[in-house]
Amino acid sequence: MTKQSIFGRIAQLTRANVNALLDQAEDPALMLDQMVRDYTNSIAEAESAVAQTIGNLRLLEQDHAEDVAAAADWERKAVAASAKADQLRSGGNTVDADKFDALAKVALGKQIGAEKEAKDAEPTIASQTEVVDKLKAGLTSMRGKLDQLNAKRNELIARSKTAEAQSKVSDAIRSIDVMDPTSEIGRFEEKIRREEARVLGQQELAASSLDAQFESLDDLDEQTEVEARLAALKLGALGS
Repeated sequence: MTKQSIFGRIAQLTRANVNALLDQAEDPALMLDQMVRDYTNSIAEAESAVAQTIGNLRLLEQDHAEDVAAAADWERKAVAASAKADQLRSGGNTVDADKFDALAKVALGKQIGAEKEAKDAEPTIASQTEVVDKLKAGLTSMRGKLDQLNAKRNELIARSKTAEAQSKVSDAIRSIDVMDPTSEIGRFEEKIRREEARVLGQQELAASSLDAQFESLDDLDEQTEVEARLAALKLGALGS
């Protein structure tokens, strides 16, 4: 996977609008699970590739540091060889002086070469550093997006469980509706009402029987009075 494709993949995933995608999904929970897996895998791949890119950058930086150090070292050698040549020449030893001047020239050439390599590497190091910084920022954004996905998934699952619990409660309430004549409570209430009606009927019958007895008693009293008056009439007639 090249750095360009890594950067493009990271940019694509970090720009993803989770809420918009969920609005289009037939099953948001399943889609979130798939997105979590995709993000997790992509982050793992990107981390590996970014780590390799960082490693390559560090190697470039090490090479650059070595070139800078080598240039400084060759400069010191050139200075030492030139100083030695001047010392020998002032003593009249021009042959050896020329040898040390030649060595100084070789050291200067090495210094120039090391400086050139260091300078040539600097634009590449700067460019790679910028890429690494962007990749690191992209990975941080992807991790944040993954946290967002996990939170959204947990929220949807919690809402789903709540809705399921509310549905069960509603079903339970409907099943014990006291106004429903087909329910157990409705049938039990109807049975009690019939029993109450039966008792009322018995009480009414008992009351009717008692009234009849008193009416019979009144009739008996009336007959007794009639008999008494008849006896009185007979006694009156005999006395006259």
